[in-house]
Amino acid sequence: MGGTAAAALGIFLMGFLVFLVIAAALMIRIIKPYERGIIERLGKYQKTVDSGMTVILPFGIDSLAKVDMREMVLDVPPQEVITSDNVVVTVDAVIYTEVTDPVRVKYNVENFYLATIKLAQTNLRNLIGDMTLDESLTSREGINVKLRNILDEATDKWGVRVARVELQRIEPPADVTTAMHRQMKAERERRAMILEADGMRESAIKKAEGVRQSQILEAEGQAQAIRLKADADQYQKLTVAIGEAQAIETVYGAIHNGDPTDDLIAIKYLEALQGIADGQATKIFLPLDSASLMGSIGTLAELFKDRMGQGPTRGHKGYKRPEPPKPAEPPVPEAPKFNPAYPNPALPPDQMA
Repeated sequence: MGGTAAAALGIFLMGFLVFLVIAAALMIRIIKPYERGIIERLGKYQKTVDSGMTVILPFGIDSLAKVDMREMVLDVPPQEVITSDNVVVTVDAVIYTEVTDPVRVKYNVENFYLATIKLAQTNLRNLIGDMTLDESLTSREGINVKLRNILDEATDKWGVRVARVELQRIEPPADVTTAMHRQMKAERERRAMILEADGMRESAIKKAEGVRQSQILEAEGQAQAIRLKADADQYQKLTVAIGEAQAIETVYGAIHNGDPTDDLIAIKYLEALQGIADGQATKIFLPLDSASLMGSIGTLAELFKDRMGQGPTRGHKGYKRPEPPKPAEPPVPEAPKFNPAYPNPALPPDQMA
């Protein structure tokens, strides 16, 4: 009897121990650092707990719901959108969200993932539908900002913040893509031709400028050379003229200081005539100076007379210089003859009364 009671007590203790282990397992919960816990007691919100170990009442009295607070990526599936110029394009996007309030995300929306994706698709269709194809292709940044602002405002009451929105692709139909490729190719060819023409124009301008500068420098060099040559010729002629003038002055002074006699002058004159006549020319032109020629002949005559004993010559005692020939008197004009038809010969016939 005692053994039966001991066995029953052992079973009770074993059961109680198992109960305690199960109760402890149900009461102790672990919350990770990136999670927040929402505790409900008998179906009513009790409190929000942070990361770490949390104890709750077991057996359905308390319940714990964990909310992930990390930033999540929502992939918006591709959809076809009609632009304002009636072109069908395929658009998809990526949304980055972050839970800011675990209570509101738990109680204000059933499935905020699906709600955010559907809201993004609807607003994306509205934004691109108001644009042309070219605007939608070139306004990705503007579409991202507008869609983010719309989603962030709509999801604020859900306790979710939309960090950013990125369009993955905007794909037009194949025929439109081909036409755009041809247009882009034509535009690039046009730009290449314009750049080539500009380069050729600049090259021609540079070449013309170089030729002009070369001609200017060459002309300036020729002008400088001509100027220097002219200065050299002028200096040469001036130097020669000065030397000749000084030589003439020296000879002239030597002649007058030496007081040459007439016979010496006459001899020099004849020597000069001999040098003129001693040439290959058939004609000789001599200046005719009657007074000088007569004086030279008279001097020669006196020279010969002196040599023949007919009187003293120049430089000897008793020599008399011959008188120079008298200049011929100018002819006297004849008096006008009297004409009875014209009483006053001084007046022309048309002025007589």
